[in-house]
Amino acid sequence: MLGGLFGPGALPVAAAGPQSSQRAPTSDDDLKASIQEFTKVYDVVDENYADKLSPDKALYSGAIPGMLRTLDPHSNFFDPKEFAGLREEQHGSYYGIGMMIGQQPRTGKPIVVHPFGGTPAYKAGIRPGDMLLEVNDKRVDNLTTSQVAEMLKGPKGTKVQVVVTREGSAKPITFNLVRDEIPRNSVWKAFWIRPGIAYIRIESFTETTGKELEDNLKALGEQNIHGLILDLRENPGGLLQEGVAVAGHWLDRGQVVVSHRGRAYSEKPYLARGSQYGESYPIVVLVNRYSASAAEIVAGALQDHDRAWILGDTTFGKGLVQTVYPLSDNTGLALTTQHYYTPSGRLIQRNYSNISFLDYYYGRRTDAKDPADVKQTDLGRTVYGGGGITPDQKYEAPKMDAFELNVVRKNAFFDFSAYYFSNHTTQLPQGWAPGEPVLEDLHDFLMKQGVQFTEADWTRDHSWIRDQLRAQMYITAFSYEASQRVGVEQDPEVQLAIDAMAKASNLLAESKARFEKQRASLQH
Repeated sequence: MLGGLFGPGALPVAAAGPQSSQRAPTSDDDLKASIQEFTKVYDVVDENYADKLSPDKALYSGAIPGMLRTLDPHSNFFDPKEFAGLREEQHGSYYGIGMMIGQQPRTGKPIVVHPFGGTPAYKAGIRPGDMLLEVNDKRVDNLTTSQVAEMLKGPKGTKVQVVVTREGSAKPITFNLVRDEIPRNSVWKAFWIRPGIAYIRIESFTETTGKELEDNLKALGEQNIHGLILDLRENPGGLLQEGVAVAGHWLDRGQVVVSHRGRAYSEKPYLARGSQYGESYPIVVLVNRYSASAAEIVAGALQDHDRAWILGDTTFGKGLVQTVYPLSDNTGLALTTQHYYTPSGRLIQRNYSNISFLDYYYGRRTDAKDPADVKQTDLGRTVYGGGGITPDQKYEAPKMDAFELNVVRKNAFFDFSAYYFSNHTTQLPQGWAPGEPVLEDLHDFLMKQGVQFTEADWTRDHSWIRDQLRAQMYITAFSYEASQRVGVEQDPEVQLAIDAMAKASNLLAESKARFEKQRASLQH
């Protein structure tokens, strides 16, 4: 079971047969009449539509998705290609050359955004900004990114030739690569953001997330952690079981992580397994409005048990459980079957009635707390349901000014990095940051690209410009992963999380004192 934010993430597939026997009884006559009515409509369309009717389009793109959209925003139908992609995502890896492909903003042609560290593309020297020209002697500059990505995938050990054009190179560059397994790690490699304070980010919840977390903490030396920043921002969710495993690492064995119930299912609690070192250090959890589903399960469980201090913005509010039913013709159905509830009993799901899909996913949010869904944490702190997880400490990211927005929209840091490395070495020293000569080059580059700004703008945003450029240039000079770490180190919200570690420590101390008091009373 799962629930990703923008469509299901990885999840175990449920068989349709046993589930149907658990459903509440319905009127056979009403059901038969509804099916007959639908068949009549379909027959009329099939016989009289102006063009020849495509059954796949009528059913897979029309009738079935249309029916599901009347239920809730997360029930979904997968055609064969989408269902195969879902299974690939569940597995957490694929075979290919390992790079992110995007579209060049001005031309729409496929371009390398970045290779992933350690992959065949990275080892071969493919860079951000390389324009894809051919794959195995076939022109691809007129194809979509998804079409190119499919061409680059293939069985492990098979060869693929990639031809790119690169700024500063007079001729196209040819790379002869061998496909390999490309892991889709859901957990970033943990590192020390400060002495004794560890940072770890979970991007989604796939089949390997729990193990990835354990491996990272072990490699870092969990016994030496005195504080942890757990970053769940932008995490759309995924597997329920993996969310339980992650939260359960920092809870007492037997504590409730989450429960769910639905019309055809009795309430089922999921319990923590506990861990050797997981209860010995304070935790600050970072969330935002796009932290959803399993990410909300983790944040809600740690908040309800006063195990972590939650920092950021109110989460998405996706508390519906989807069960995936495989259908004929390699298609699949993700159907909402239950609702999630945090350990205190609050509902995670945000209200989606009387609202369009677009507004539900991207619209402006009001305070969605349900005043009737008031609960308390283990220590008696008040928490609300019905609108995601409200943080203990709110953080509002500083808004970009007009100059910053213009630079980002123009993709200027990406373009300048490709331009700069076309005539400079990519070998930079560890800890490198752009000095004034590089920044002056960027200044002139922006002017030539038509980015409007004043010298006052440049002076005011000088530090921001330097930090953003440093992170972008690290992708080519070191790796995408190294760039992400630089971004974390420069992130003001992460700095605030470090300062908030004292509040998490107080929570942990109060929880331990409460536990000791309860144990003492039981002994007497």
